Amino acid sequence: MTGFLARWVLAFGLLTATYNPTPWNYLVWSRENYSLQTPMVVLGGLLLIAGYIIYLRATLRSIGLIGMGLVTAIVLAAVWVLLDQGFMSLDSPVVKIWIALTILSFVLGIGLSWSHVRRAISGQSDMDDLSE
Repeated sequence: MTGFLARWVLAFGLLTATYNPTPWNYLVWSRENYSLQTPMVVLGGLLLIAGYIIYLRATLRSIGLIGMGLVTAIVLAAVWVLLDQGFMSLDSPVVKIWIALTILSFVLGIGLSWSHVRRAISGQSDMDDLSE
């Protein structure tokens, strides 16, 4: 569980570093500083793109588009239950953004963790795992 938690936190960090409803994110910073710090803006953007490539490639390889859709649907259903039971509200646009970031990070965290889960459950390794 701690492995998944670390992967989820890293995915959440990647997504929130790119954009979140506070002024502390790459999109706001790059817009404000592009003319003054162009090399830093480009470097930051390339690092974020590399992070997305790693997460998206691993997620697509492990659970595929159908799996991503299924995980998204499950998490959305859980949010629906929380809304229906009165544990959360969507009155604020800021809350909607944080929920969307959490859902997306959960999908990426599951995608990056799924090979480890499958190996633990079945005892079988993926072809990519054989070189470890």
